[in-house]
Amino acid sequence: VTMDEMIHHTRAVTKGTKNALVVGDMPFMSYQASTTEAMHNAARFLQEGGAQTIKLEGGVSIAPTVERLVSAGIPVMGHIGLTPQSVHQLGGYKVQGKTLKGAVKLMEDARSLEEAGAFAIVLECVPRSLALLITERVSIPTIGIGAGEGCDGQVQVFHDILGFYTEFTPKHTKRFANLADNISIALAKYSQEVKQQTFPSQEHSYHLKQEVLSELQSQVI
Repeated sequence: VTMDEMIHHTRAVTKGTKNALVVGDMPFMSYQASTTEAMHNAARFLQEGGAQTIKLEGGVSIAPTVERLVSAGIPVMGHIGLTPQSVHQLGGYKVQGKTLKGAVKLMEDARSLEEAGAFAIVLECVPRSLALLITERVSIPTIGIGAGEGCDGQVQVFHDILGFYTEFTPKHTKRFANLADNISIALAKYSQEVKQQTFPSQEHSYHLKQEVLSELQSQVI
C-alpha cells in the first residue's frame, strides 16, 4: 500500500466522521528509512488526510522516530506484538511473546514507546497474561487485538465482527453476526427475480400520469 493510497482512504474516512479519532496507519517503508521521511509522511496524514494521529509498528528500534514525531506535535500510537508489516520476518501470522525472551522484548518495546511519548499502544496476538502485565506496567492505554480482556480497549476488523467471510476466521475474532449467508441469499434472490422479470415491479418503478402518457402516445410516431 502506498502513501498516496493511504492518504486517499484516510481523507474519505475523515469526511464521514464526527467524533471518532482517526488514526492514519503508516504503510510499510514510509517511516523506516529515516526520521526525516517519517516526519514528512506523518505530516501528510494530518495535513492532506485529515487524521488526528498516526500509528506505526515497532518498539525499541522505532522509539527515536516516535520521540521526534511527538516533539514535532504529531501524536503517535504504537503497535507491537504481531506486526503485519514484518510478518515475513516473524515467520508468519503467529502469536508473539510466548517465550521468556520474547515476553521480555515486548515489555521493553512497550516501555520504550511510552518513554518516547506514544499516547497508546496496540498489542496484537499477545498472550493475555503478558498483555495484562504490560497494561499494568505502562501508564498509557493499551488496545488489544488477540491480547485478552485485560487491555484498556479492544479493536477488531469490521468484516470479521460482522461475519463477511466464511473461509477463515482468526482465533481472536468473534462473529457477532453472520452476514455472509444473508448477503449470498439476498444476491441470489435478486438475480433470480431479475431473470424472472419480477423485479423491478410496479411498486419499485416510477410512473407517468395517465393523461401525460395518453398525450405522449398520441404524439409519438
